[in-house]
Amino acid sequence: MYHTWMRYFTPSPVHHRLGLVCLGVGLQHGTLPTVGPRTLDHHVAVVVSAGGGWYRGADGRRTTVTAPALLWLTPGTPHHYSADPGTGWDEAFVDFSGPATTTYTELGYIEPDRPVVPLSDAAPARAAIARIARAARPGNPLLEVETGAAVHELLVALRRARADTNADGDPVLAALARDAFQPLSVADHAARHGMTPTELRTAVRRAAGCSPKDYLLTVRLGRAKELLAATELPVAAVARRVGYDDPAYFSRLFTRRVGTAPIRFREQQGRSVHGGWSNVVPDPEHPPTIPPRSV
Repeated sequence: MYHTWMRYFTPSPVHHRLGLVCLGVGLQHGTLPTVGPRTLDHHVAVVVSAGGGWYRGADGRRTTVTAPALLWLTPGTPHHYSADPGTGWDEAFVDFSGPATTTYTELGYIEPDRPVVPLSDAAPARAAIARIARAARPGNPLLEVETGAAVHELLVALRRARADTNADGDPVLAALARDAFQPLSVADHAARHGMTPTELRTAVRRAAGCSPKDYLLTVRLGRAKELLAATELPVAAVARRVGYDDPAYFSRLFTRRVGTAPIRFREQQGRSVHGGWSNVVPDPEHPPTIPPRSV
């Protein structure tokens, strides 16, 4: 016995130019039918949040799948998999495509050579997929853009949830984030890791797709946003907390990178927002926010 809910759609060529497009989304649980052998022309991320089963790729080797886990199904790669016939599994999947998949693969977010990836926690990925499912309701005029944006979020959530790395996804990035608010130059950070500045730049670009300076700035501004939204600290105090002694410079930098001044950002975050997304994954049997399309 199994239960399933899914939607498929065809984004236009214009939406493909956004970088990522969602082609379909589904939620299933139980003793699901065996999938494949088959080969697809697009990507699929299958998040297994409970239960277990097996996966067999092009090399014919059978790999055990134990939740929480991710199955990467990539274009042109034969695959064959199944939930355990006795216990079944719970899965949520997203079909997607677009030119940005090449860059995400280069950065290590999509791993064609590693089709079965253990996860430390499936909940963030399930939440992203739930947002895609809600956006897939019939008649939603923003469907392609909303679902495409959520695919970006899903890839980040899956990268962060990999069980073989820490919460920040990479040891070097974790150390940079820890020390981001100290008055250290890139050379100082490199020396702390026993690296040259060039080696540090290479490691950070491989892991995060940007320079150490940009990564440190992202961490600092992220923390500044948290402090502005969650505390009543003056902007000057927030600036000092995130490593800037000159509040005027901090305000100019924040405005340029975030698009709004710190005070304005705080005002916007303080407003009450009605409605919004829920983090509860829709029940595959009863998806109340996605009524079936009328015939």
